[in-house]
Amino acid sequence: MGEWGMDTRAAQLLAERHLAESLPLRWQHSQMVAATAAEYAGGIGLDPAPVVAAAWLHDVGYAPALRDTGFHPVDGARFLRREGWPDQVVDLVAHHSCSRVEAGLRGLTSELAEFEDVPGTYRDVLWASDATTGPDGTRLDVKGRVCEVVERYGRGSLVGRCMLAIAPELEAAVKRVTRTP
Repeated sequence: MGEWGMDTRAAQLLAERHLAESLPLRWQHSQMVAATAAEYAGGIGLDPAPVVAAAWLHDVGYAPALRDTGFHPVDGARFLRREGWPDQVVDLVAHHSCSRVEAGLRGLTSELAEFEDVPGTYRDVLWASDATTGPDGTRLDVKGRVCEVVERYGRGSLVGRCMLAIAPELEAAVKRVTRTP
């Protein structure tokens, strides 16, 4: 399992070290994504440790010191792999929130392919947690989150286009995790 195991406190401290000062809004977002992941996991009887660790760390690739490709899921996952985090956490970070769509548009499909995409409940919990948390940690529904991102980046931007494309998958993940029809 790697040096870190499924230590959610270590994940929190690592995310804080890389995000709190340089990217305070990302830090606020990450705090609520982790809390939401714990809530969703508990609600469906899932061991929360892997997904809560991934939730704390899902945006660590935005940290200026960790930028390599400029695509935060890959940059964060590569960093975590170097640091000895378990594959399950690394893979969840790499593939959070349908990152394959944006990776394709960025020409980074092969870089993302370094990491395994494992569909299932853990992935759904992370996607749902990220998709229902605004940039400042505010709780939103998926439609609100998609609108917020599109407004922030612009409808024609790469990120805006990606959010519009992945919205149905994010909504489906939320439904599976919250068991809503």
